[in-house]
Amino acid sequence: MFKSARTFVLLAGLTGVLLAIGSMLDAGTGSNTFLTVMLLVSLGINGVSYFFSDRIAVRMARAEPLDPVRHRDIHLLVERLATKARQPMPKLYISPSPQLNAFATGRNPRNAAVVVNQGLYDALTTEELEGVLGHELQHVYNRDILIGSVAAAIGTMITYLAFVLRWIPFFGSSEDGPNPLAALAASIIAPIVALVIQASITRSRESLADHTGAELTGKPLALASALAKLDAASNDPRRLRAGGTPAETNQAMQHLFIAAPFGGRAAMRMFMTHPPIPERIAALEEQARRMGQLGPGPRFGPR
Repeated sequence: MFKSARTFVLLAGLTGVLLAIGSMLDAGTGSNTFLTVMLLVSLGINGVSYFFSDRIAVRMARAEPLDPVRHRDIHLLVERLATKARQPMPKLYISPSPQLNAFATGRNPRNAAVVVNQGLYDALTTEELEGVLGHELQHVYNRDILIGSVAAAIGTMITYLAFVLRWIPFFGSSEDGPNPLAALAASIIAPIVALVIQASITRSRESLADHTGAELTGKPLALASALAKLDAASNDPRRLRAGGTPAETNQAMQHLFIAAPFGGRAAMRMFMTHPPIPERIAALEEQARRMGQLGPGPRFGPR
C-alpha cells in the first residue's frame, strides 16, 4: 500500500515539474497557452503509450507467439497463476535473446502480454520460472505498464520543454518574461529531476512486483533463486558478448524487464531503474521467513 501511495506522489511530482516549466514558458505572455498545449500534448502521448506500447515492445524484442505445445510448461504455469489471481490469460511470447530476462506489457489484464527470453527459459528450473512469471503477471495486475508509460511520457515532455526553455533568454525583451538565469537553471535541472523521479517509480514498482508475485506463487525463495541466476548472468562476460534484442539495448525500455538488461549499471543509485538484486533477494528471504519457509541467516550467501 505504501509503495502504491509513493508512486502516485512521484507521478504528481513529475506532473508538477512539467506544469512548472509550462508556466515559465508562459511568463510574460499574459496567458496559459503554452501550459495548456503542453498538458494536452502530454495527455496525447500518454494515450499513445497506453494503447500501443505492448505491440512496440514485443516487436523490438523480436518475440514470436509461444507454442503451447512446445512450451507447455510456461503455458500451464501462467494459466494456473492467472486462474489463481482470477484474471484473464495473457498472450505469451518467446524472444530469441540469449540473455536471462523477461518482461510484461499491455494496457490492462485483458490486453496483456508476457515475453520470456529463450536464455531465461533454458537457465531456470520450473519453480524459478514460476517465480519470474508470477512477478511479471503482477506487473500487469498492479497496472505497472500504465504507470510506467505515463511516467515516461511526462519525463520525455519535460526534457523537450527544458530544451525549449534553454533558448528563451535569446528571444524577446519583455521584462515580465522568465529570468534568463532561472530559465537556464531549470533547463538543466528539470530533466535530471524527471529522470530521478522516473527511476524511483520503476524501482518502487519492481519491489512491489517481487512481493506480490511471491504472494501469488507462494514461493518467494523461487524468485530469489531466479534473481540470483540473473545477477550471475549479468556479470558473465561470455553471456554479455552474446548480445540481445533491440528492446534490451534501448535505454528507454530497461524498466520493462525483471532485471536491467546487461546489468544496467548506473553511476548513482538514484538513476537505477531497478533495486540492486542483492537487496531484492534479501527482501524475498525476509518474506519467506514471515511465511515460515526459511530460518535465520541468508540462503544465497553473504551480500
